[in-house]
Amino acid sequence: MLLCSLFLLYKKKKRFENHIFKLLAVAIVLAVFKELSFTLYPQVNEFPNFMGYFFKLLLIYLIYKAVVETGFENPYSLLFRELKSREEDFRQKAIFLGGEYNHICRIIGVNKNLAESKNLAESNQENLKEKHDWESDHSFMQHFPGIKFQLDENFTLKSISGPVEEMIGYRKEDILSGKMDWMEMITPEDRHLIFEKREKMKSNPNFVIENEFRIHRKNGETKWVREITQRVSDRSETSVKFQGLIYDITERKTAEEFLEKINKLRIKEIHHRIKNNLQVISSLLSLQAEKFEDKEVLEAFRESQNRISSIAMIHEELHEGEGMDTLDFAAYLRKLTADLFSSYRVGDDSISLKLDLEQVYLNMDTAIPLGIIVNELVSNALKYAFPARDGEIYINFCRTETFAARYNIFSLDEECLNKNDFRYMLVVADNGKGIPEEIDFKNAESLGLQLVNILVEQIDGCIELKRNQGTKYSIRF
Repeated sequence: MLLCSLFLLYKKKKRFENHIFKLLAVAIVLAVFKELSFTLYPQVNEFPNFMGYFFKLLLIYLIYKAVVETGFENPYSLLFRELKSREEDFRQKAIFLGGEYNHICRIIGVNKNLAESKNLAESNQENLKEKHDWESDHSFMQHFPGIKFQLDENFTLKSISGPVEEMIGYRKEDILSGKMDWMEMITPEDRHLIFEKREKMKSNPNFVIENEFRIHRKNGETKWVREITQRVSDRSETSVKFQGLIYDITERKTAEEFLEKINKLRIKEIHHRIKNNLQVISSLLSLQAEKFEDKEVLEAFRESQNRISSIAMIHEELHEGEGMDTLDFAAYLRKLTADLFSSYRVGDDSISLKLDLEQVYLNMDTAIPLGIIVNELVSNALKYAFPARDGEIYINFCRTETFAARYNIFSLDEECLNKNDFRYMLVVADNGKGIPEEIDFKNAESLGLQLVNILVEQIDGCIELKRNQGTKYSIRF
């Protein structure tokens, strides 16, 4: 009987953890030795009989270790493993429909009663496949508001059911006969998504297609739909086909677009209010400056106003532009430099401005510090570079590859060799009197140059200065 127990335990080995199986197996073997000791040596005083009691105590401990202790500490282990096995098997037989946040909201599959015999189960499976034809599955389609379809190995439509005419405006017979091609109803801009994922499905049998695309109904109306397609095949893998579902998500898409518009308006309103607040601060500085006559104090107030204005222009561009978090930095530079020239009243002087700007869109985190950098460098040029009020300020802004191709410059200067992942190039130059050699611009005492170095480091950039024929700042970031 004990040997039979050991045999039955081995047959159920997969239902136990490996260490639990070993404990129970050893306990049964000890039980065999215990019975042999009691049977062959019935005298209590004999040593083999004493060993029988020892085996009995040991097997009780092993059973306690395997069943009681392990069972009560981890009562869910066997159940969890069983549920996990059933879940994996279930996922092979069903389609899970996820919601907006990837939560399972629907499960589609076929309920099958498995026979006790393996041969009978295989034969019943074939009969159930024929019985549960896609055309006759009325109970499912009554609860699912979408189209159910089946494709062959070449993705040719073989069957379709559900509210076809209600969803697309065409009769089911027109689709199946080829009178109306399903792909022609899909918006041309969305077709490539379907073709790409079908190619993936051919190479990966476990791949499941999940697409969201637009279709044109017979009356010209556009609808958003979601498609889920998976591969199905028989046990011999000789017959391959695909089955899937399509259901209307127009209401959801409309709601998403509406929420996106609201969010866009909200962000633009925030930029508008920030711009207004910055302009109020600038006006307060202007009023405060009227109480002073000292030129250095007035210049400090004007510099602060220009810095605030450079930031306010960023928020103005974001408020008026199409994007929510990026702006055309070239257009911004044109407005900023025009404002600076107006601020320093050089419109009637012979100082000219030359702009060579490439259209580049930057986010706010980069645009604000870069705008302040340009403000400081141009302001310094207007204040100090031209004592005779005659000269030119040149600003070039472009992508690094554009700059390298235009000027045949493909290597960095020595100071920037440790950084080689720059994407953009900004050059601010003038042909004025230049900065004296004894001034170290990276350790200057002026607040403007200190800001420039701090902000260049903030955008992970590198700045270089050339003093020949005026002043030329080159900033890579």
